[in-house]
Amino acid sequence: MASGSGYAPDLKAACVALPKLFAEKWIDGTLPQEPFTQVQQLDEDSFVIRQSVKTNFEAPFLYLLFGRDRALLIDTGAEGGRIRPTVDRLVAQWLAAHGRRSIPLVVAHSHSHGDHVAGDAAFRDRPDTTVVGLKPSDVASFFGISHWPEGVANFDLGDRALSVIATPGHQAAAIMIYDPRLKILLSGDTLYPGRLYVPVNFMADNRASIERLAAFAAKHPICAVMGAHIEMTSEPGRDYGHEASTHPDEHPLPLPAQTIGELQTGLREPLETPDQRQVHDHFIIVPVPARAE
Repeated sequence: MASGSGYAPDLKAACVALPKLFAEKWIDGTLPQEPFTQVQQLDEDSFVIRQSVKTNFEAPFLYLLFGRDRALLIDTGAEGGRIRPTVDRLVAQWLAAHGRRSIPLVVAHSHSHGDHVAGDAAFRDRPDTTVVGLKPSDVASFFGISHWPEGVANFDLGDRALSVIATPGHQAAAIMIYDPRLKILLSGDTLYPGRLYVPVNFMADNRASIERLAAFAAKHPICAVMGAHIEMTSEPGRDYGHEASTHPDEHPLPLPAQTIGELQTGLREPLETPDQRQVHDHFIIVPVPARAE
């Protein structure tokens, strides 16, 4: 297995150890029945939603963050999901808890692949809701990234300023979201406990994105990196089969910040041959044939 890291932050470690963020075991398809979604809270304003693997093998994770002035939903799930009822319930509960009648909702995406945007249509007719477009130009324009993919945009939910980092490579419109309140990095499909697919024609873009990400991480405390899937088992370097219908003994969703450096180092190796895997304990880099976007 590949090892080593070029990650050398200029600040003290953000966390002594990777925090235990979730009290419950995530739904993983191993029980005869499970709900369409499962929700766990990070704090009173931050929710993580998982779509059931029984509805779609991708079983993506989505993130709903509230500020004083607006809320942000990152991704709308894969085909077969029923995401809007869950989001509407969480918004209603948050409003009741805060004595509010309404709050605008922004629906954005970690990237534009189908398993992250399939639920968009359900939100387009939702009142007081903005659905961000799927092209890099749409994302750059909405968040104010003037020199895509360079620079980091500030997106303030109201007393909760997030950083938006452009990370094209896995897909052209990919972004990550950093929340300084919780010191978490929401990393989409660019870094998660699973197979990190990178089209060979976008490998240079992906390398550049991770170099920028590592520079950002060197200046910002990160306690946990949380992506959009789990495809690794708890055994180091071992993943589930493609389209696995159950995920027994899953790897935890959060990754330590050090995996940014490990990915940075791994991407500096030759990765020009499609399907030639580079296996790490927490993820597997998988070059894939060229794609249009």
